[in-house]
This record gives sequence, C-alpha cells and structure tokens, in this order.
Amino acid sequence: MDVVIAGAGPNGLMLACELSLAGVRPLVIERLPARSDRPKANGIVGQVVRLLRGRGLTDHESPVPRFVFGAMPLDLTGLDDNPLHAMGIKQPALEELLERRALELGAEVRRGHELTGFGQDGDGVTVALTGPDGPYELRTRYLVGCDGAHSMVRKLAGIGFPGVSANDVVSRTGHVTVPGATISAEGVELEVPGAGTFVLYAWHRTERGAYVMMPAGDGVLTIASMERDTGAPGDETPMTVAELRESLARVIGADLPLAPPRRPGPHLLRRLNGRETRVADRYRAGRVFVAGDAAHVHSAMGAPGLNLGLQDAANLGWKLAAAVRGWAPDGLLDTYDAERRPAALRVATHSQAQLALTAPGPEITALREVFGELLEDEPARRRLAALMAGADLVYPMPAPSHPLVGRFLADLPAGVAERARPVLLDATGGLRVRHGRVDVVPDPVRGDELDSAPAGAAEAVLVRPDGYVAWAGRPDETLEEALRTWFGEALEPA
Repeated sequence: MDVVIAGAGPNGLMLACELSLAGVRPLVIERLPARSDRPKANGIVGQVVRLLRGRGLTDHESPVPRFVFGAMPLDLTGLDDNPLHAMGIKQPALEELLERRALELGAEVRRGHELTGFGQDGDGVTVALTGPDGPYELRTRYLVGCDGAHSMVRKLAGIGFPGVSANDVVSRTGHVTVPGATISAEGVELEVPGAGTFVLYAWHRTERGAYVMMPAGDGVLTIASMERDTGAPGDETPMTVAELRESLARVIGADLPLAPPRRPGPHLLRRLNGRETRVADRYRAGRVFVAGDAAHVHSAMGAPGLNLGLQDAANLGWKLAAAVRGWAPDGLLDTYDAERRPAALRVATHSQAQLALTAPGPEITALREVFGELLEDEPARRRLAALMAGADLVYPMPAPSHPLVGRFLADLPAGVAERARPVLLDATGGLRVRHGRVDVVPDPVRGDELDSAPAGAAEAVLVRPDGYVAWAGRPDETLEEALRTWFGEALEPA
C-alpha cells in the first residue's frame, strides 16, 4: 500500500480524494461496519467551502451576511469581498458525498476493520488490523491517523496532545419538539406561547449560560444549552429530554414544554461534561501523520472544525503523493506541520475566547458591552470574519515578499482547481514555463488589471494544489527557485 488512512470520517475521506487526484491509490480503514447516521455537524463555514466548490464537490457557496462570535452578533453586510463563506450540509451527507467521490477516483474503503497497532522503519509502516475474518497485517509507505479525538494512531505514535480542560462547562443538546410553538414567516424566530420569542440559528448568552435553537425539519428543533455546572450527572448516566428541559429553563428563565420527536430516529440527545482544547505537539512522527480531530480538538462555537480538518487533508494530500511518486523536494513533508499546527493553534485561541464570552456573571456582561462597541467598527468585523474563515492565516513560505504569497486563492479559473494540480496563472498571456508538474493557464482576474497596475504587480501567480500561493511576481530566476522548492526539478511535459 502507498498510504493507509485510519478513519472514514470527512477528513479521512477528503484525504483519500486528494491522494487519488494526485495519482496515488489510498486505503481507508474504518472500525465501524457502516457509515454512522448519528446527527453531528450541520454545515461548513470557512475557506474550505470555496475549495470544495473548486474540486467540483458542490456548486453552492455564498458569503454569509451575518454570523456570531462568542454569542454576539457579527454583521457582515456591506463588507467588500466577505471571506466568510458557508454551506449547509449535514455531516452524514458530507461523508456520503466524499466517499462516493473517493471511490470514483479509485480509493478503497474497508469498513469493519480496526487498527490495533503498527511499527515503522525507514522504508514503511507495518499496520496490524482486525477485520471480519480476524487479525491481519499489511505494509504501507505512510500511515495517516484521521481517527478522531481519541486517536489510536496518535497515541501509538507517541505524539503528545497538550491543552486545557474547562471542567465546569456542561453542554446538553437534543432533538425535541415544542408543542404549541410556531416559527415566524421569515423562518428566523420561534414563538412559544407563554414563554416568549426566541431568535433561531445563533447562540445567545444570558447571565446563567447560553443556548441555541435551530429547526431540524418536520417540526423538530435542535436545542442546545451550555452552563457552568459542576453537579451534572456523569457520562454513565444517559441524557434525557427532561434534563435538557430543566437546563434550558435555568439558562433562559422560562420553562419550555420540550417533548421527544415523533418521527423515527436516530435522535440526537447528548451531554458533554467539560470542554477540551488540545493541539498535537507535532503532526508527524516519521512516516506517521495525524489530521483532523486526531490533531486538534476545541469548542464547536463558530463551527470551525470541518474548515480546519478538511484543509489539513488538502494540505497533506498533495505532499504525501509527491513523496510516494518520488519527486518531493527535501523538507516538503515537514511543511505540513509547519503550516497546519499554527492554523489549529489559531482556532484553539478564538474558540477559547468565544467560550469565555459566553460565561455567566456581571464581569462577562461588562466585557461583552465593551466588545459590542468594538463590533460597531468595520475593521473589527472584517478582522473577525477573516479569523472565523481562516483567511487571516498566511503560511510562512520561503519565497519573495508579495501580498499574495502564503495566502489561499479562491479566484481560480473554472475547472482549474478540480484537477488538484499546481498551476501558474499567467496574466501576460505569453509565459513559456516548461515544468511537467505545473499547468500554465491564463489569469483573467489579474490580466484585466495588469495594464493599469502599479509597479511590482504580479504578472504570474504560482498556486499549489491546496489553493495556497507559493510564489507571485514578475517571472525571473525566483520563479524557477519556487518551482524547484515546491515541485521538484523540471520535468518535460509528455
């Protein structure tokens, strides 16, 4: 095997797609015998939405006019080039979409097979597995753990998982109905007789905690509460609708008549005691890598998880493929850790900040008043939009200084990103670059502006398969250096 991926969640399947696009056939192993239909994430927010559209996986994307940060409204209307894009899709549907594409591209997915151990040497990794027919071993050049927060791959590789725990935070979430309640004609408010009107789709903070309500179809709502509560039952005690009702009543100060859904399940009913914020101390141990939740866990506020994990996969995929196919320049695999760990640390920081802003108490109320005044300024709103999208992160690349270098570039010509190949965007229409791993394509976005552009404007932009700019400027010897740095020595095109 070239690459074995442990875990068939969104991140593992996305990595399988990226490897397959680069000409490497991966094997995905998953301990569950079938895809889980448990309700999890309901959408994707951030730069990865635009990457998925470029890959041809969706034709839907739009910048969101409004969002929240720490249960505070974030008005993004009127922002030029709003970077915060979103796509509504439930996680089981996303996994189905990614698995179908991975299989179309030639990947193999084995369900009901569990990783039990591995050992590595200078040439590869021997992986121990247990499947329906019993234990067996296989040999692979690289192993990637996309197996979640309790990752077996991470633990066996000896990769640390430092971080902090907020032990007093208790979150309760459930699918429920509210008898007698109606949703407004605009679809953004829930009216409950005798209790009041509640704004949907966004977290709200009170002096006693925080809550969110979202329609889940067929008259069912997803309702979540969050409290600072040290007296909650332990994980061994199942959550109930009555417990969610009591918690919500404490948070909002009104008793809503919650009831179980009448439609068939599965129904979400979950209690989380404590909140973990952790980032792996390294993303690579020899020929073993971690990605997604195996590399980072954090609060779900702002929905940053899939944006972070799927971009891990996009970053690692083309680099692993380069190593497998024998043309990876020295140090290329090490850039995965150097680029993606800072991204995870950034998310860990803003998710903890949001969690702090939702805490109860008069001091937090005062903090929110000051923060709310700052949100009246457009630069502050723009900065938070970039933070939530991941657009404020610039990779530390060894390239000439240019505003585009190290940044994600979403405005690629139609069909270019779908191939997941390196491209050189030519604004002049006359570049002749002979490097068989890099496609030269016209750049209409910058080409239309080149005649009136100031001195120093980019005549060409070198874009990696994951959408990040590796080099930009006027073609000279620095372009040749960038080509060798990221894509190896020149290869004559076939």
